[in-house]
Amino acid sequence: MEKLFGLDSLLEPEEIEIRSTVRKFASDRIRPHVAQWFEEGTLPARDLAKELGSLGVLGMHLEGYDCAGMSATAYGLACLELEAVDSGIRSLVSVQGSLAMFALHRWGSEEQKQTWLPPMARGEAIGCFGLTEPDFGSNPAGMRTNAKRDGDDWILNGTKMWITNGSIADVAVVWAQTDEGIRGFVVPTDTLGFSAPEIKKKVSLRASVTSELVLDGVRLPASAMLPTAQGLRGPLSCLNEARFGIVFGSIGAARDCLETAVEYSMSREVFDKPLAGYQLTQAKIADMMLEVGKGHLLAYQLGRLKDSGGLTPEQVSTGKLNNVREAIDVARTCRTILGANGITLEYPVMRHANNLESVLTYEGTTEMHQLTIGRAMTGEAAFR
Repeated sequence: MEKLFGLDSLLEPEEIEIRSTVRKFASDRIRPHVAQWFEEGTLPARDLAKELGSLGVLGMHLEGYDCAGMSATAYGLACLELEAVDSGIRSLVSVQGSLAMFALHRWGSEEQKQTWLPPMARGEAIGCFGLTEPDFGSNPAGMRTNAKRDGDDWILNGTKMWITNGSIADVAVVWAQTDEGIRGFVVPTDTLGFSAPEIKKKVSLRASVTSELVLDGVRLPASAMLPTAQGLRGPLSCLNEARFGIVFGSIGAARDCLETAVEYSMSREVFDKPLAGYQLTQAKIADMMLEVGKGHLLAYQLGRLKDSGGLTPEQVSTGKLNNVREAIDVARTCRTILGANGITLEYPVMRHANNLESVLTYEGTTEMHQLTIGRAMTGEAAFR
């Protein structure tokens, strides 16, 4: 792909070095084991979190509090390389850094930041982000989780669903309805009344911890509230951070599928010549190369916009919609090149395709991003 798009010419030497470091870690530490983790539905998340913390990728785009303070583009490249191995690994990093840590960094008190951000950056503490509920995903304003005052304390009751890292988290950032509107709360997971049963029987994101959060009379001090986040602006700002990582990450999964398919087509013989020697195969490869290359260009452009402070939510929606949609199409097409071998875990293609089915709908469904873009283009909101 580099010979056709010259992508490295768009990156700074430091960014290329960061990309290479994360790619080597993912290749050496994760790739040899991830198919087994996927098959077994397990992930050594705590061990990986500490290693990823040592690598500097947890909250790497945040400043201070032991965070690396790298550029948004560098963070995106790290997401790309992690998702090239598995979407579940990128999800671990995204939820830690772009949801839980970003919420604390952007909206938290100094005490909350000092308490949680340094150990989270080191991977010694794991965070999760409780917004989605069983009946409220695309419409978070309707959430039923509530927080009521009891003297100087808050009492939280409710349920959150599809929460990455929930069962292993040390701290949860939970959003709830209050008399003052939607507010965020920092909930240590050892608080009485908090539980996080893990969701099983998944056929996607199996190398990832997905949980329900149950808050049954969870009592928190007044200091647990995120002081500067009021209304949906708080959680939506965090989601925008996570979507940015997906713009890069999803195209990493597509790249891995394409590289696998190209290599396979050159070694697999059909009618006494390599599969790669057939016009139909080359047409598939050429079309996929265009989409993967364009996806990289779009991600890099959004990274530069974010680094300059000019990235809008509508632009992030454009990147998420395009790159995930094209990535899942690339994965499916690559599966056809691999034939029956494409459905096994010996190759990463079907695993990526299954994972991308989740990526397609989390952090905003295709339909929600289409409507966001439609509103930007027409000035008309068609969400209802």
